[in-house]
Amino acid sequence: MRALGVIPARGGSKGIPRKNIQLLGGKPLIAHTIEAAKASRRLARFIVSTEDEEIAAAARRCGAEAPFVRPARLATDSARAIPVMQHALETMEAMENARFDALVMLQPTTPLRAAADIDGALELLEASRADSVISVVDCGGHHPARMKYLEDGRLVDPPFCEAYETQPRQELRPMYLRNGAIYAVRREILVKGSLKGGDCRAWIMPQSRSVNIDTPEDLEYARWLLEKKK
Repeated sequence: MRALGVIPARGGSKGIPRKNIQLLGGKPLIAHTIEAAKASRRLARFIVSTEDEEIAAAARRCGAEAPFVRPARLATDSARAIPVMQHALETMEAMENARFDALVMLQPTTPLRAAADIDGALELLEASRADSVISVVDCGGHHPARMKYLEDGRLVDPPFCEAYETQPRQELRPMYLRNGAIYAVRREILVKGSLKGGDCRAWIMPQSRSVNIDTPEDLEYARWLLEKKK
């Protein structure tokens, strides 16, 4: 299976300005995803998709390619991931006059994934013949059965609430949350307009590699995790 890795890294970010090049462990945030992609045995190629020259330059310094400029219409706050991935696939296939069997979206905001996660997801995609493999993490104590709606200041149970108050987590059916680290999808599914398809498998990752950076607090937590590893 010939897989193309795509690291989407636009310049705009509201929660953390210039997020993709903020320092994490002494290097730009995007560098961690680039290093995992470089160490992958299963990616035929990987590139960075950005409209921002500063991000492109940082990516190149870290050993990645940024072979095209992403169109401005695909770099807005409202731009969706699927058209960005379709553009990257179409552009790279045209540039190389070659075809990829699958695409792997590697968001730089989930920087602690390992190369083994990328390779494991691709091996699962190939072996299972599924449409896609998406990385997830166990919800743990944040199980949806414990969640409530808020209406006029009152807590309201959803239809999927726990069977009784303070039900132990061990009695609840395990649930998983997309952690944003890996979206591996077959070419034909992406071309049709989906990252998931009808048969999607899970690549389960631990909490320690699943931090998803959206707020300054998330960034501090990632820094703490890296320091703890040392």
